[in-house]
Amino acid sequence: MEIQVIGVQGLPLIQKGDDLPALICDRVAFEDGDILAIASSVYSKAAGFTRELASITPGADAVRIAAKTKEDPRFVQAVLDSSADILLEHPFILSELPSGHIGVRAGVDHSNVEDGRLIILPPDPMGAAVGVRDAVRRITGKDVRVLITDTCGRPFRRGQTGIAIGWAGMTAIDDYRGDTDLFGHVLEITEEAVVDEIAAFANFVMGESHQGVPAVVFRNCKTWNGHDSVYFTPQEDIIRAALKKNKKD
Repeated sequence: MEIQVIGVQGLPLIQKGDDLPALICDRVAFEDGDILAIASSVYSKAAGFTRELASITPGADAVRIAAKTKEDPRFVQAVLDSSADILLEHPFILSELPSGHIGVRAGVDHSNVEDGRLIILPPDPMGAAVGVRDAVRRITGKDVRVLITDTCGRPFRRGQTGIAIGWAGMTAIDDYRGDTDLFGHVLEITEEAVVDEIAAFANFVMGESHQGVPAVVFRNCKTWNGHDSVYFTPQEDIIRAALKKNKKD
């Protein structure tokens, strides 16, 4: 069957307290096995994961880093507050979040939100995906897979792309190790990050500016077997090790 990609149209500007799953279900006739991708920004707005810039008092570290990045120290403080570890301070802040996600400025954003307000990534994106999935099942009776997406840059390449920071109803990785290719060769290292591939296409449909499509439905996608170990451990991550070494030097 052909895969269908459906942008969810007609959603209002989301505010704190809005029932986002219900609003989406009003506009989509879900089928079992659908994959619903939701932009983390709109999820955070509904859940109240925002901060008022005027309410933030920057500390000494925020002031010091802001002098290097040329950013508002209050914004930098919001980034530090959302971070579990800072891997790079300049020319931009690269930080690890408590969820394990690593991103520029901890994913703190001031686009697609009212002036003077910051959007914070969901502190528990996996739990967010589970909650949306349960809500869709309760409302529609359908078994839907869910992704919470964010937009990130990539090492060695220009431009941003969508990635998954939370998922439910599927594994992050389609693990081909032990399978064979067309010529019978045993695959030893192939692990496909399917949730990121879907999130990237969802981001293409959502757009990055004024398109107003914060949710996308994928229909007729296959199921797969794998695991959820999408993040390298600190011992495996050679980029993290190099950044840490450079920071010390």
